[in-house]
Amino acid sequence: MQSELFNGTGVALITPFDNSGNIDYPSLQNLLDYIIDGGINFIAMQGTTGEPATLTPQERQQLRKFVIEYVNNRVPIMYGIGGNNTAAVVDEIKNTDFKGIDAILSISPYYTKPNQRGIYEHFKAIATASPLPVVLYNVPGRTSRNVEAQTIVQLANDCPKIIAVKEASGNMLQIMSIINNKPDSLALISGDDALTLPMYALGATGVISVVANVAPKEFSTMVNLCAKGDYEAARKIHFKLLDLMNTLFEDGSPAGAKAALAHLGIIKENLRLPLVPVCDSVREKIITALANAKK
Repeated sequence: MQSELFNGTGVALITPFDNSGNIDYPSLQNLLDYIIDGGINFIAMQGTTGEPATLTPQERQQLRKFVIEYVNNRVPIMYGIGGNNTAAVVDEIKNTDFKGIDAILSISPYYTKPNQRGIYEHFKAIATASPLPVVLYNVPGRTSRNVEAQTIVQLANDCPKIIAVKEASGNMLQIMSIINNKPDSLALISGDDALTLPMYALGATGVISVVANVAPKEFSTMVNLCAKGDYEAARKIHFKLLDLMNTLFEDGSPAGAKAALAHLGIIKENLRLPLVPVCDSVREKIITALANAKK
């Protein structure tokens, strides 16, 4: 199955910037080597964590080409294309060179708050236009509109191109409903680091993780243990990482992950407005949580 490309630990890849605000490609090389050597299974680039809203179309194209060439088939790559203008999303899909990309990750429409029928038609249009498998991304905390379980299941049944859903609603009842009613062709991917272990216990087969930018070896080890059904060992790592998982989001994401990676010497702690670095007190908490996670 195509969805098996995205089993295990995926990284919601950040975009490093230099002190002048440009994409920092040497730091991106450092990060890519760090996460791949750390045992991650795939990369999800240009999702929310990659700050795509602040990048120009030309920067996105250059970034995509660079990551494809540098990764050099070491792991599969998922690429984010989404928005609240269905026609514009479809047009971008039709005009994007997907050589080296294995699937599209597409967030549900934000701000406009469409009803479930509108969400269904939006994703159906994307699946129809896409030359690649499509992974739905449900994150109502950012979009203000939940993609309900019934809508996700209907899309999976009606659109063969839709192979997975990155589920970040935080609603375990919804997650159980998706798993209980979905076709075998649809994979459930956790979109919440702290809920990955319980979601695996229910039937998830992958995760797109922010903390795996920072602690790829530790997090991927936990996920691999979950996949084997060794939840006793996985729980020990989960609780060891839990403070880091929570602290990375305390003063905004990906600001927390960038603070941790800057402390590790992998990137510089730069973001593009309207995002700003974490405050000093949170940075200290992140450094402490990171040290504890890596003991």
